[in-house]
Amino acid sequence: MPGLPQSALGTRAPVVWGVVNVTPDSFSDGGQHHDARAAIEHGLLLVEQGADVVDIGGESTRPGAQRITSDEECRRILPVISALGAEGVTISVDTMRAEVADQALRAGAAIVNDVSGGRADAGMHELVASWGVPYVLMHWRGHAQQMDDLAIYDDPIAQVRQELTEQIDKALDAGIAQSSLIVDPGLGFAKNAEHNWSLLRRLDRLHDLGYPLLLGPSRKRFLGALLADSHGEMRETSGRDVATAALSTLLTEREVWGIRVHDVRGTVDAIKVSVAMREDDSSVSARSEDAL
Repeated sequence: MPGLPQSALGTRAPVVWGVVNVTPDSFSDGGQHHDARAAIEHGLLLVEQGADVVDIGGESTRPGAQRITSDEECRRILPVISALGAEGVTISVDTMRAEVADQALRAGAAIVNDVSGGRADAGMHELVASWGVPYVLMHWRGHAQQMDDLAIYDDPIAQVRQELTEQIDKALDAGIAQSSLIVDPGLGFAKNAEHNWSLLRRLDRLHDLGYPLLLGPSRKRFLGALLADSHGEMRETSGRDVATAALSTLLTEREVWGIRVHDVRGTVDAIKVSVAMREDDSSVSARSEDAL
């Protein structure tokens, strides 16, 4: 994949994407890194903890979130991208707008992560093609204000696969190189818990598309529902990191290419254990000798 680092976890492990939301209202960490300085410090910390890519977004996509202007989105993220880029960090810009993606790439971003897969902005595919950068194309049905109403499927895996294929074809027709495409099934976006689990259990059908898979299970509502207490109260977002790490190890074993998370250290640690358990004895012995 052009423009992406070799994962420090090894060739069988996923690329880990650390999340920096420069927003006041994201579902998990809104407001924690809204200040540019705090966002920059957090991005550097994520790299130190093992993130291969830092994914920077300025617009919340939590269910019900209101859209902001492109000017406000740029105001939030460009200083952070410039500063982290100057430190050699591999940056993905999380945006649905071609104009914002263009400015972010000029500021130092190397990847475009478009949660709408090109549906929100008709100019996105052409913009990405002109830059020739890696592009994350996610399954998406509508903006945050309406996504819950769109979570209707007869066959989630078949429909998500078909809708992804439609956007992939549009991206290729616009000139995006096949080797630059990364596919994300969009866990939690216009999907309820049952839909998410159906997709996770049938990843083979998404692998069949022939593109690297990036998944973002981190702290999502379906994990909160799974961890609900005896009164049915959903687990708070800050209490979902262990479940995220556990799911990440399972996704690693299913050869997912990348995982996007908030808790980088916990996820990297869990994945390292999973990788070590699947190594043969000769590989473990060779690595142990190198460490002596």
